[in-house]
Amino acid sequence: MPDKRRPRAAAPAMAAEDGLLLLQSQALAEEEAAKTKGEMLTRFLKDKLAKEERSSALNLHKLSTQWRAVLRETKDKELRQDIEILSQTFARVMDCKDGALATDLEEAEEQHAQALRSHLHNIDRLLQLQRCRLTCLEEGYGAQLEALKTEFEAERYGGGEGQQWHPLAVL
Repeated sequence: MPDKRRPRAAAPAMAAEDGLLLLQSQALAEEEAAKTKGEMLTRFLKDKLAKEERSSALNLHKLSTQWRAVLRETKDKELRQDIEILSQTFARVMDCKDGALATDLEEAEEQHAQALRSHLHNIDRLLQLQRCRLTCLEEGYGAQLEALKTEFEAERYGGGEGQQWHPLAVL
């Protein structure tokens, strides 16, 4: 009977070894499953992170585009108001300058008319002076002519020292 016990003692040792191997293989399988699960979880999280980053970039681009549109609209309103104000200011300045130019033009026309009247008056005075001068010169010429005619006639008929008058003698 001792033979029977020995194999029995060997059998529990083998069974314990098999159990231990089974436990080790189960632990190894669980560890591998956990590792695979971890890798899958890591891959899933990386994919989710990449997707979130793409979504975040897309949303940021959309927000930037919308924000620029809002800023453009605001700036557009401001510029249109500035243009309206500048247009009104320009119109007022032009009205003032038109009024000033009209006043200056009226004054210039009045000065021109006054200068023209003064010039014409001076020309009339100069013409009158020249006519008087011309009349005096004509009277002087007429008087000299009469004196020369009288002298000539006196010499011609009056017998000046016995000389006869000849038309070529004057030359």
